[in-house]
Amino acid sequence: MKEYDAVVIGSGPAGITAAMYLARSGCSVLMPEQLAAGGQILQTEAMENYPGFPKGIKGYELADLFEAHLTGLDVDRKAASVESVTGSAGRFAVRAGGVDYIGKTVIVCSGAHHKPLGLEGEDRLRGHGVSYCAICDGNFFRNQTVAVVGGGNSALEESLYLAKIVGKLYLIHRRDEFRGHKIYQDKLDAYGDKIEILRSSVVSRLHGENELTGLTVKELKTGEERHLPVDGLFVYVGYEPSTGFLPAEVVRDAQGFIITDTEMRTSIPGVFAAGDIRSKLCRQVITAAGDGATAAQAAFVFLEQLHA
Repeated sequence: MKEYDAVVIGSGPAGITAAMYLARSGCSVLMPEQLAAGGQILQTEAMENYPGFPKGIKGYELADLFEAHLTGLDVDRKAASVESVTGSAGRFAVRAGGVDYIGKTVIVCSGAHHKPLGLEGEDRLRGHGVSYCAICDGNFFRNQTVAVVGGGNSALEESLYLAKIVGKLYLIHRRDEFRGHKIYQDKLDAYGDKIEILRSSVVSRLHGENELTGLTVKELKTGEERHLPVDGLFVYVGYEPSTGFLPAEVVRDAQGFIITDTEMRTSIPGVFAAGDIRSKLCRQVITAAGDGATAAQAAFVFLEQLHA
């Protein structure tokens, strides 16, 4: 069984950066990849706040540029989903795609996935009107009516993307004020009546058996309910960490995100975490890449101490 200096789980900005730094330091690296390289960048229409691209860059273009850094490096990439991590420092067993791999260290960069609303029928209608990715599914609703739920940057960014495609968009937020950046709010206002903002409101019911046909929206201050006939619903109400494969000994916060120190070390020696999987304030591409570099350097130092 082949042994690696490090197993990097995840191929988003944090994972690619960690793998690149380790490989350039002469370490052997295994990178199991569940999806295409790039992570959530691939679900972003355009990046306007990544330094070096003042005019912005398409999400898939930035993902390709990240991946290009791995060309020619000693990174063994496997198309497999990680199922479990067991063992201890110097000999972790990482099961991916039904195969066990040995890693002296592990860097967890598995990110997070969109949180569902938790409404009856949501799972049934997923892919049949209910979506969590405007870049993936927005074109199916060209010139139709859709709703977006959420108030952070993701909800505002995706609303701006969808507004170029759909005929009408409802933006539903449970609070009076958005958490997303003001620059996005100003751009939304420029669309006028095409975007209708429903504040202090929540989706209380989904309508439709085989396809989404509408929503019931409840105004929280008055309790008044309103039916919205929509063809699509895009949900951006936060994220859930992808940590189901990790042992219970890895300390997490109340939301399930991994707690690390400033060097990306987790509660298990030899296991590091980087990117959106971490418990932290800011989840952006630039912070994920920084986390990945730090985790790689910390893992490299750990390996040197392990070999001493």
